[in-house]
Amino acid sequence: MNITIREAEIKDCHRIMELVQELAEYEKAPGEISVSFDHFVDSGFGEKPVWWAFVAEIDKKVEGFALYYIRYSTWKGQRMYLEDLVVTEKLRGMGVGQLLFDKLIEAAKEKHFSGMAWQVLEWNEPAINFYKKFSTVRFDGEWVNCSMELI
Repeated sequence: MNITIREAEIKDCHRIMELVQELAEYEKAPGEISVSFDHFVDSGFGEKPVWWAFVAEIDKKVEGFALYYIRYSTWKGQRMYLEDLVVTEKLRGMGVGQLLFDKLIEAAKEKHFSGMAWQVLEWNEPAINFYKKFSTVRFDGEWVNCSMELI
């Protein structure tokens, strides 16, 4: 299997959104996606992008992606926030996620971010076990996630 990890391009957005839908179905929330395609594209490739991504391309098809943005901590400075790390179901467990995660770490170091943060659902044991492979990953059970819908 020939895997290429590269920066996402605007042409990848349709496939990334398909994988976002696949993730929503896996997370038992298929109807929760409300972002429009145009908003998604503009937010990543418009005049003022707020997200960046890497894709895993296999045989010229995007089969996974890792999307991140910059988070600012008053205690730690700029940090990478990993919004989604998705590999299509048929290729999970084959090292694609590892390659994407390694690329994220490399990019965070190149950009001099002080660290990375992300969330994982407490029932998602495969993802938790994936992150446990990294000796420096810390799971924080102390904070409660909060959100508010404005639209």
